[in-house]
Amino acid sequence: MTGTLIVLGLGVAGGAMALKALSRSAGPLGKHVEQTLKTISSLDYKYYRGGFEQKMSKREASLILGVSQSTNKKRVGEAHRRIMLLNHPDKGGSPFLAAKINQAKDMMDK
Repeated sequence: MTGTLIVLGLGVAGGAMALKALSRSAGPLGKHVEQTLKTISSLDYKYYRGGFEQKMSKREASLILGVSQSTNKKRVGEAHRRIMLLNHPDKGGSPFLAAKINQAKDMMDK
């Protein structure tokens, strides 16, 4: 059993090294693939990928809830409910994130 795991590990490591060597020797195609991967990794995603600010702003609140800054209270309530159903602490969500979502709703209701 141990010997099989060692052989498997060496096979994976050897395969990774072979792919690395192949991509380096591919020349322009390899560089094009690297550029494409960098471009894909830097694309903007639907959800906000950043830390929280010290004091919540209306901009951050709208990013958390996924609504525009000038949206009405009904949409804010719907967005809050949808997000809280997914992130509620009683359903295994984070209490910290739930507090931030509630804080965002309060900020947008002002």
